[in-house]
Amino acid sequence: MTSTFNRRELLAAGGAVIAFAGGGASAFALGSAGVPAGAIVVNALGGLSNPNVEPSERKEASGWTSTDAVIDRRVIDDARASGLTAVNITLGHVFGPNEPFEQTVREIAHWDAVARRYPNDLVKIESAGDILRAKRENRIGLIYGFQNTTMLGSDPSRADVFANLGVRIVQLTYNPANAVGDGSMAPENRGLTPFGREVVERLNANRVMVDLSHSGEQTCLEAARISKQPISINHTGCRALTDLPRNKTDAELRLVAERGGFVGIYFMPFLNPTSKATADDVVAHIEHAVNVCGEDYVGIGTDGGITTIDDLNAYKAKIAKEITDRRAAGMGAKGENPDTLPFVIDLRGPSQFHDLADRLRRRGHSEARIEKILGVNFVAYAKRVWGA
Repeated sequence: MTSTFNRRELLAAGGAVIAFAGGGASAFALGSAGVPAGAIVVNALGGLSNPNVEPSERKEASGWTSTDAVIDRRVIDDARASGLTAVNITLGHVFGPNEPFEQTVREIAHWDAVARRYPNDLVKIESAGDILRAKRENRIGLIYGFQNTTMLGSDPSRADVFANLGVRIVQLTYNPANAVGDGSMAPENRGLTPFGREVVERLNANRVMVDLSHSGEQTCLEAARISKQPISINHTGCRALTDLPRNKTDAELRLVAERGGFVGIYFMPFLNPTSKATADDVVAHIEHAVNVCGEDYVGIGTDGGITTIDDLNAYKAKIAKEITDRRAAGMGAKGENPDTLPFVIDLRGPSQFHDLADRLRRRGHSEARIEKILGVNFVAYAKRVWGA
């Protein structure tokens, strides 16, 4: 399988070497260690927020939404220090009692305002060329994405509305079943519904990425087959290594790659049967995905942020309650336990991408392959779906 992406164009987008700063992190000599100098790093699903600061006011009475993310100088400095070029941030209704359409429109408007507030630091991404521009201008690209389709209601034409507002990625399901298809925790493992096929067609028409993270196997396989454009699984692990529903089978991974799609490996507890994953697990799942898909179709989608949690003990109590609440709402997944953390303990903070690059390097992966995994492959996929 050969990538259609011109690697020289991507490398030419690299500006000055990024100095490691903020958060008390030690310096990296980028080019001899860590993220290669000039490389693009795209987190296909992640967060951008300071987890140590509570929002000044909660925008939605029913709970946390993306409008509660605290963007401050530490967050921006940490993102730059990590080497991050662009990140798919989750906007809109995932679960809960809020009115999905209105809430989602408000969140899009909120993040447009955030980007305007930091014009020298943040930029909204709507094409593959925008990612390259973010790199040239040393800004962090914000890719607007959904992790559910509840905001569409029963009207597939709402996909047009959201595409026009700059949403570039739509994940079809969360863990349970919805009107589009079955999520990974739906026991029936059915495929797409007739409405779901309409939604895929509408997303294709708008050149919006169809993301099958969190989906059931049949939903994923059917979407990959009927989609007129390649689909993605932006944050997942490999079921062959850890048999949990949130991970994808080799059949899913292979079909997505054969159709020219993209697979992002997450930094999540589902990478290990104990639900306590390590950096070694991340590398193992990346390597398995490369073996199944080929090196041109695998990247990263950490499903986490960058800024380090300062008080980890307090956070453990908070996340235990959150996992209990998710289970009660029917939104949790097998492998989420009150004593596990939603990140990899030895691959987090502003050093996470540098550490990953070093680990891959020590495993014998070439610099070209490391750059593909860190961001080249996502940009190539974005060109195939969004255009240049």
